[in-house]
Amino acid sequence: MTPLLALLQEASLLQQLVQIDTDLFLTLNALHTAYLDPFMKLYSGKLIWVPLYVSLVYVMWRNLTWRQLLCGLVCVALVILFADQVSATLIRPYVARLRPANLDNPIAPLVHIVDGYRGGRYSFPSCHAANTVGLALYVALLLRHRALTLFMLGWALVTCYSRIYLGVHYPGDLLVGALIGSLGALLMYALYRCVTHLTTTHITTQQSTQQPTQQLRQAHLPITVGLLTIFCIALYSLGTII
Repeated sequence: MTPLLALLQEASLLQQLVQIDTDLFLTLNALHTAYLDPFMKLYSGKLIWVPLYVSLVYVMWRNLTWRQLLCGLVCVALVILFADQVSATLIRPYVARLRPANLDNPIAPLVHIVDGYRGGRYSFPSCHAANTVGLALYVALLLRHRALTLFMLGWALVTCYSRIYLGVHYPGDLLVGALIGSLGALLMYALYRCVTHLTTTHITTQQSTQQPTQQLRQAHLPITVGLLTIFCIALYSLGTII
């Protein structure tokens, strides 16, 4: 096979993948309702999740030493910085893939958007996916609690879907963003372990007199806060269509 033929085949394969990605996006984006419009717009926001972030810091404070807490918080910031910079600064300007809802994109008339929101110019990869998946995986590695891990991953997954629903990201954008966020989480958790000189455990040993229910309340606090936030979003969204 000649180099030119190989290059043409690779280009053809890339075009097929892009077309599959576009078709999947249009299928998922078309699944919209009057109720989900405000719900997904709020869910995709950043400030709405501040209580969840605060509750995660509280759980870290209750379970980690001060040295571990400080290092853990720094690594959280580095996860987000890594995800943002790799996605928005290193990749987006060079790939230059227009957002689905961008008016310069040929498929824009087919895209469902909410309240005129079209996002920025480029979409690949998704910073929302990179940030939320990175945070969820880092929390999972740091705190090692099954229920909290499942909630955080579910929270990140719905966040990713909300970006398709709002018409600002293709599924491929989200997949690559999630991979970048996962890489950032793994790297920063390795840094955390190195700095704190940990081997097989990273959570401070609880005193034998501590009640198991207390530990359970601490671990489930972010889940409770997150579910309450979702409940409030759902109530608000219901109020907009009544």
